[in-house]
Amino acid sequence: MGFFESPRRAVAHCDLFCGVYDPAQARIEAESVLQAAKKYHDSDDEVFRSRCISVKEAQAELVKHHLSVLWTDFFKPHHLERFPELHQMFWNAIKAAGDAKKSTDPAVAEDLIAQIDGIAGVFWQTDESANVGLYPPS
Repeated sequence: MGFFESPRRAVAHCDLFCGVYDPAQARIEAESVLQAAKKYHDSDDEVFRSRCISVKEAQAELVKHHLSVLWTDFFKPHHLERFPELHQMFWNAIKAAGDAKKSTDPAVAEDLIAQIDGIAGVFWQTDESANVGLYPPS
């Protein structure tokens, strides 16, 4: 493209199409949130407990990120027609990640995992999941 030429328009559904989408990314981070909450309660060492909180908060933020990418980049309008509850499921799961970020209660992290599992159930029912998911349910 020369200096005086008009720019060409490029279109992609995300910043860099990698073609890898899987709710397992969010699930693994949520499992870390759960384990950090459990380790927090199992320890009397204040420094260790502080580290547990830091790790838990960072992992919960990653859950929110992975869910947001899945929600906005993978799922399309035709999925919403088939699964009308999808937006509410993501809203609830991302809110649950925020709750888990603020709490040291393992039950809050377990709820987050359950929310992600619900989204995974929908994800694996889509035709596209066979081509982009890495860890199908066993």
